[in-house]
Parts: sequence; C-alpha cells; structure tokens
Amino acid sequence: MVSMNRLSRAERAQIIRALVEGNSIRSTVRITGFAKNTITKLLVDLGRACAAYQNDALRNLPATRIECDEIWSFVGMKAKNVPEERQDESGIGDAWTWTALDPDTKLMCSWLVGDRAPEAANWFIADLASRLANRVQITTDGFRPYVEAIERAFGSDVDYAMLIKEYGSDPTEERRFSPPVVLSEQVRVMQGSPDPRKVSTSYVERSNLTMRMGMRRFTRLTNGFSKKVENLAAAVALHFMYYNFARPHKGLANPYPQTPGMAAGLADHIWTCEEIAALLD
Repeated sequence: MVSMNRLSRAERAQIIRALVEGNSIRSTVRITGFAKNTITKLLVDLGRACAAYQNDALRNLPATRIECDEIWSFVGMKAKNVPEERQDESGIGDAWTWTALDPDTKLMCSWLVGDRAPEAANWFIADLASRLANRVQITTDGFRPYVEAIERAFGSDVDYAMLIKEYGSDPTEERRFSPPVVLSEQVRVMQGSPDPRKVSTSYVERSNLTMRMGMRRFTRLTNGFSKKVENLAAAVALHFMYYNFARPHKGLANPYPQTPGMAAGLADHIWTCEEIAALLD
C-alpha cells in the first residue's frame, strides 16, 4: 500500500480512472493496490479542486436552453431508516443532486448536492443564472419550488416551461427492477414564450443514467453508498470534471471527437486524467 503523500501524478490518474468508471472505493483498492484511506483522501482533496476549477471555468456560458432535474441518493442510510435520535442530524439520509444541463453542448452547467427543500432550489437556480451569458429557455419537471426559484433568479428574462410526466408500471415487467413507464406528458408554460419544440427533460434525465453508471454511490440496490456527504459532493465534482472536460461525447463527434467543455468553448482539447490529477499540484 502507498500513502497519499507519496502518490505521483500518474498514480493519482490511475485512481481517477477507476473512480470515474463507476468503481467503488473498495474495488478501486483492489484494482490499484493503494490503501482505502489514501484513495478516500485523494477523492476528497481532488473533488474540492475540481469544484473550484469548474466554479471559475463555468462562467459566461453560451447556452440558450437548459434542462434541470434532481437525482436521488443517500448518505449513511435511507431517510426511512434514520433512527429517531438522529433525525435532526445533517448530512445523513436522503440526498439530492440538482443538475442543469445544456442539451446542445451537453455541458453540465451547474449542480448542487443537498436536500430537496425550497432553499436548495433557490441556491441552485441562482448559481445557474450567474453562469449564463444569454437569455435561456428552461425546462424542469413539475417540482413546485422551481417556480419561485426561477422567478427570483431570472425575473422576466427567461422562457420557462414545466414538463409534467405521469408515470405508471408495466404489468408485464418485474416492478422491483424495471423503471416506471411514462403514461402521459403535460406542458405548462410558466414564464415568457418557450419554444414548444424544445420543451424537454430527456437529455438531463439521460445524464442521470450517466451519473449512476459513473459513480457507484448512485447505483441502485448497492452497498457502495456514501458514508459522508462530503465524500458524495467530492465524487460528484470529480464526475462532472471528467464528464465536462475529459470524456468525449458521442453526440458531439462531428467533425471530430469533442467533450462538452470543447463544444461550449471552454477547452481546446480532450483532457487526460493526468491533467485532472495535476489540479492538486
């Protein structure tokens, strides 16, 4: 085993590759041979560095439309299993990651790891608004806190629609393991004049699958969940650093492979994991 203070940039990159491809901490230990505490410390330190880099880089974004969503995970245990004496403890139970995706460049413009309270919606949307260069069209699901949050952050300078989907189960499928099916969709224009042809949450919902595949903490029916909320936030920041800057997107491969960061004009090349590791130098 190798301690954190002796890791070279190449060794850090080796750990990063394992983590961003959906391996848990323990499986990364088995793959790389580095100690569990070494990998965890690297994740937390690098996650902070990735968050700081993207906080500065994701500014004046050229997006003209945004899709927003929230994805569920949990820290320590699910909310229903939190004992009564720990009900008021922060950083335990259900956790929600709010995401804002540009469907044209596939860039993840903003995110927030927190709860699903109206205060979280306000913080998330205010952060998103501060990063955009243009008037945008926003589509969200039917979660009501978005309405006040978007009005507060954008005022009248936004075209906003809700896409409300009604879900049900397929009687021919095993319900525990099969996702619900969409039975109907309803569009509600909340503000401005959104283009009906562009009212969609399909891309951001697809990014949820990318998150679940790329971070073991988000995989359903697993014991790889986060034990600390700080570790969850670090994993999310690292994931989006890799997604935005180091992972070519198939939908952008014209005329050449591109990452969302390249498509948005934030990078001129595909980053390597060594370059991500260098954020700690």
